[in-house]
Amino acid sequence: MKNFKKTILAALAAMPLLGMAAPADSVAVAPAPQHSTIDEVIWVVGDEAILKSDVEAMRIQASMEGIKWYGDPDCSIPEQIAVQKLFKHQAEIDSIEVTDADVQQEVEQQINYWLEMVDGSRERLEEYKHQTLSQIRNELREEMKDRQMVQQMKQKLVADISVTPADVRRYFKDLPQDSIPYIPTEVEVQIVCQTPRVEPEEVNRVKDELREFTDRVNRGDMTFQQLARLYSEDPGTARRGGELGLTGRGPLDPAFANVAFNLTDPKKISKVVESEFGYHIIQLVEKRGDKVNVRHILRKPVVSEESIAASLARLDSIADDIRNNKFTFEEAASFISDDKDTKNNKGLMSNRDPQTMKTTSKFRMQDLPPEIAKVVDTMLVGQVSQAFEMINQRGKTVCVIAKLKNRIEGHKATITEDFQVMKDVVLDKRRNDFIHQWVVDKIKTVYTRLNDRYADCQFEYEGWIKQ
Repeated sequence: MKNFKKTILAALAAMPLLGMAAPADSVAVAPAPQHSTIDEVIWVVGDEAILKSDVEAMRIQASMEGIKWYGDPDCSIPEQIAVQKLFKHQAEIDSIEVTDADVQQEVEQQINYWLEMVDGSRERLEEYKHQTLSQIRNELREEMKDRQMVQQMKQKLVADISVTPADVRRYFKDLPQDSIPYIPTEVEVQIVCQTPRVEPEEVNRVKDELREFTDRVNRGDMTFQQLARLYSEDPGTARRGGELGLTGRGPLDPAFANVAFNLTDPKKISKVVESEFGYHIIQLVEKRGDKVNVRHILRKPVVSEESIAASLARLDSIADDIRNNKFTFEEAASFISDDKDTKNNKGLMSNRDPQTMKTTSKFRMQDLPPEIAKVVDTMLVGQVSQAFEMINQRGKTVCVIAKLKNRIEGHKATITEDFQVMKDVVLDKRRNDFIHQWVVDKIKTVYTRLNDRYADCQFEYEGWIKQ
């Protein structure tokens, strides 16, 4: 659920199960065949067999998620399954363990991602996978457990790899100019935010609307799922009939979580709940350990134009006072702003890289909210904007003034200005080279047997075919 959950599920769920997405110019995976032939063993790695059905299942997933592969997928798909078995084999030797809670969370993330791909339709997903949702979930548990073991094994293998400043300088010294990373323009932005007041009459209208939805379900006029698809303003879950999927308390708004985890009867609907996203009614689907699956309908009060105009006028007045040196932008952010994500950091916005999970104050323009990017694009460093309206990440209408704290123009990376970026390039290369060589060495020590039809394949790793 894109705006309601605080954590982005798609980021992890969008990753291929075997983690081998290729560049855009690689060969796309062919559509899954309509009918499978009799199953057969096509590869053996150690004491584990790779079946033709395993490859076909990977094809279906790849087709569904738009995954692309290096070279011929008929060769690369079974090879990558074999590579994962090598890592899994080593993980078992090293007693790598994963928790049931982590596995279950990833299962639900994957299912939610697949549901998004089929417009939230459980029926369409079951038809596409030729399994019930329960069967899909049970099958995924083992796959996700294996994936987590593989990921932890890889992390363990490269944990001690490091690079020094001398290593970085040596690597880039003779590198051609066109191979040196280009750093796009980055900016640092501060904001002061005001949330326009919602009229009490509008709040009451939304609450009455949600109570009417509850009455319609209780009368049997419509199901909760049907109403969620029609009326919920949470686009991520509306397509799934309002269903979140199994989740713990952490990703949820505290007020929402308190009600959701106290529900006990799937036939009953909660009273109206207010969260930072709006107002909800909630219905229990199931509880499992410390996780809960619920449906909800979200409705957001509409902010009046008069209230928005009043907030914009107040912020324009504050901006004038800042320009006249009556107080600083940082003071305004700390004492006037009601944006809890920035006010304790003097208004400075923070950006979390979804790949490295590192937090920085620097944004590429495309990573900023579009309304802020449009405003700061033409601003000078130190300039304070006029007030403008935007929708925040919680889906609420807010009014904002922005200050461009810093701009770093796009440039070729240099050791003095971009050492961390260049260090990461060298570190990633060393880790990838180490993992590649580890796989090659592992192939030499593990029994492998391939079906004869793979004899002419151009594999990524040498040694599969024993001479």
